[in-house]
Amino acid sequence: MSEEFSQIPDALRDCGAKLAIVLGSGLGPFVESLEQELVLPYGDVPGLPVSRVPGHAGRFLVAKLAGHPLLIAQGRVHLYEGWEAGEVTRAVRLMQHIGIETLVLTNAAGTVNPDFPPGDWMMLSDHINLTGQTPLHGGPNFFDMSEVYSKKLRAVFRSHATLLGLPLHEGVYAAMPGPQYETPAEIRMLRAIGADAVGMSTVPEAIQARALGLPVAAFSCLTNWGAGLSEDLLNHEEVSEAGKKAADTLVRLLRAALPEIARA
Repeated sequence: MSEEFSQIPDALRDCGAKLAIVLGSGLGPFVESLEQELVLPYGDVPGLPVSRVPGHAGRFLVAKLAGHPLLIAQGRVHLYEGWEAGEVTRAVRLMQHIGIETLVLTNAAGTVNPDFPPGDWMMLSDHINLTGQTPLHGGPNFFDMSEVYSKKLRAVFRSHATLLGLPLHEGVYAAMPGPQYETPAEIRMLRAIGADAVGMSTVPEAIQARALGLPVAAFSCLTNWGAGLSEDLLNHEEVSEAGKKAADTLVRLLRAALPEIARA
């Protein structure tokens, strides 16, 4: 592990953040209202893969939120770009290496649940890994996955969402390999097996974080109905635009919950 990150820039290694957040498609505006202290492109960290997907800036930022340093990974790489699961999760291992103690993951997702409309947020209570990959591949890495998404963190976020009057669903996220969107038949299958939302990220990172002992919370910005649930065709530009509109809600929730999480 230490050899993998032998050349981390000092500014990142010494940033002092204990909480990190990974921003999904279109959620870049999350950082605009924050006091930024450090901006570091992924390409400046040796060995860290860089995304080529629009809406993923590909950089680390350190910012102050509610008086606490927050490490922000603005953008991620995906399996569908040709990366292996171990490469997709390299940033998570780096975060743990520099002292991150809690990880918040976000993504843009299609909603499969008719009670969870686009424009709302869903907090992940569990996931279904349909990617066919895991970052733990290559050895007898038999880590328990009974509670991937921390009940304690979920209770904190749920409480603050209620106090702020913010709609926050809780449900199961299905990870598909992509990059194509799902067919109507696949959406019906996902609903039948218990999924509430579907996307192409997050799950490998959550698995890696739990294997490293990091508590995880994760949120899906529900950007669109799954195929067959509406007459609209899906495209990445509309997904990104919906994420931008919803970013303010996440800022408000994190700003309220972060002090309690930092004290825990």
